[in-house]
Amino acid sequence: MTFLNKNKILLYLIPFSLGLISSFSLPPYNLFYLNFFSYPVLLWVLLFYSKNKIISFNLGWMFGFGYFISNLYWITNALTFEEIFKPLIPFALVLIPLFLGLFYGFSTLVFSFLNPQKNLLSILILATILSIFEYIRGYLFGGFPWNLIAFSFVNYLEFIQILSITGTYTFNSLVILLFLFPIVLFFNYKIKIKISIFIFSLLALSTNYFWGNSNLKEFELTKKKDLGFNIKIISPKIDINRYFQNENTSEFILELINVSKPNPSSETIFILPEGILSSIYFEDLNKFKALFLNNFSKKHKIILGMNINENQKIYNSLLVVNNELNILQKYYKNKLVPFGEFLPFENILSNLGFKKITQGYQSFAADNRRDLISLNNFNFVPLICYEIIYSGQINSSEKNYDFILNISEDGWFGNSIGPYQHFSHSIFRSIEEGKPVIRSSNNGISGFINSKGQVIDKILTTDKGFIEIQSFKKSNNTIFGSHGNKIFFYFLFIYISLIFFFKIRGN
Repeated sequence: MTFLNKNKILLYLIPFSLGLISSFSLPPYNLFYLNFFSYPVLLWVLLFYSKNKIISFNLGWMFGFGYFISNLYWITNALTFEEIFKPLIPFALVLIPLFLGLFYGFSTLVFSFLNPQKNLLSILILATILSIFEYIRGYLFGGFPWNLIAFSFVNYLEFIQILSITGTYTFNSLVILLFLFPIVLFFNYKIKIKISIFIFSLLALSTNYFWGNSNLKEFELTKKKDLGFNIKIISPKIDINRYFQNENTSEFILELINVSKPNPSSETIFILPEGILSSIYFEDLNKFKALFLNNFSKKHKIILGMNINENQKIYNSLLVVNNELNILQKYYKNKLVPFGEFLPFENILSNLGFKKITQGYQSFAADNRRDLISLNNFNFVPLICYEIIYSGQINSSEKNYDFILNISEDGWFGNSIGPYQHFSHSIFRSIEEGKPVIRSSNNGISGFINSKGQVIDKILTTDKGFIEIQSFKKSNNTIFGSHGNKIFFYFLFIYISLIFFFKIRGN
């Protein structure tokens, strides 16, 4: 460590590299076991430099920077569609991960103030602080709870069934604890204590696994419920570059109809992705009414994402229309993407020539209501694009519902790991809420996920087509679905109580 004290670049390269390593535990790689190395090493370095607050902060900051620059590089792809944004790519590539890394920096700074020692208490303290700041990251400035380390378990359904009780943030705190435990091998404890800790950890993991496995097996015996109609999830694979080339709108519509393959005699709900006709407003769609009348019947309803102009405000909307293009129900997006859908400090930045990344200059307006969409005696929670990433915040109506409906345009991610990360959130939401997820994405992963997180069917980013749903398995409401993120604060109280208890005991 003396050598590292003289070479700060090498010192900070260690946590940066550890963050890079941890990023490969996330989708689509899912190498979760890498965290059993990266997290203990990070804690060991933090314990050595805990007396130096500046270094402690920088160690966490560099870990977060390495973590996010590796798993969020694809954000810059959204800047490649218009020449005005291309000079910003190097800044976005570095500044966004640097900003998100601050949450790790402040975590390790707070950790250093609590006089950590080489004992079990330091594991509990760091896990608690990290989980608190990850929760803050999910809310501050609108929140961006993307790529919590908990998502490294998304492919291991038996382990994540506990989400139905804990939710994502509590599960995230438990996962951090788990990843930190190997450092106990290097603490000055007796062999018996180390073996006891290992056995306890193994028992906890085994209990969770067998409980989750039992849950899944029990669900297999559940009878399917017939819908009485068809749901078609449409994945058209329209190149997002075409939106910027002013192509003929009728060609787009005919292409969507061709992929949808409507059957006039079959009662069907067609679900199209977000902004699938973004070159026009819904008000202009009436010019193409004949195309809908000629191809869809009165037995059809169409759910699609379009921009709508209302009272001089533009909304990113989810609309339910019939074959005559009459709006039956609508939802306006609540959570807008900064810079993507609205320009922060617009009065200042617009004068400097900046605009939002999506088409047009005027920012979208955000709505504050999310009423359920009711169709054919079933209720759907409508979510547009990344609204599905917000754990415990999707059903503001607090009424019972049957499906989570998510429409998205993932073409902004390019040919990257972004669509896989986005899709993983759908799996977490389904288990948390105990509701199936219906997801239609253009240039992303479309799919039907049951209430246990099992992917019944999906269409990859490279393909186009549709998924047809005629039945589903219904499950009971979950504990987390009823209580939401209050669960996280219950666990937080337990963590903090344990910390004070062990501090008072002096061990």
